Amino acid sequence: MSEPTRTLADKINKLFQAITDDGREHSNEHVAQAISKTGITISQSYIWQLRKGKKDNPTMRHLQALANFFGVPVAYFFDDTVAGEVDGKLAQMAAEQASVNEAFENGDIKLMAMRAGELSDKGRKQVMDLLDVVYRLEQAEHRD
Repeated sequence: MSEPTRTLADKINKLFQAITDDGREHSNEHVAQAISKTGITISQSYIWQLRKGKKDNPTMRHLQALANFFGVPVAYFFDDTVAGEVDGKLAQMAAEQASVNEAFENGDIKLMAMRAGELSDKGRKQVMDLLDVVYRLEQAEHRD
């Protein structure tokens, strides 16, 4: 059974929930101001109406501006396959962030940073090189 098609409001709200500012959801006002700085006029109340489903036929310029703000392809709003791919990447990013947060709370990252701060420039470069190798190996494992 296929997943029901999500509304434009659902997709916009998903972006607001998934793409945050240090864990806090962007406000409609913030998004409207950021978009307006690009020369495309949009109000916070119009964004609210889109998010509530009260408006569901925005201009292509507004959709492109929202896509640009959130860093997704504009096809996210039209193509359920693209939306699914983007949502998958957003879920992966959220899981990775949760892992980083857990490690930071456990003190691992703090300890690594404190120790790295005591190293020479040469020592820090060696640690970064080693970290890059371990990162690439883990990424290769996840792809296989």
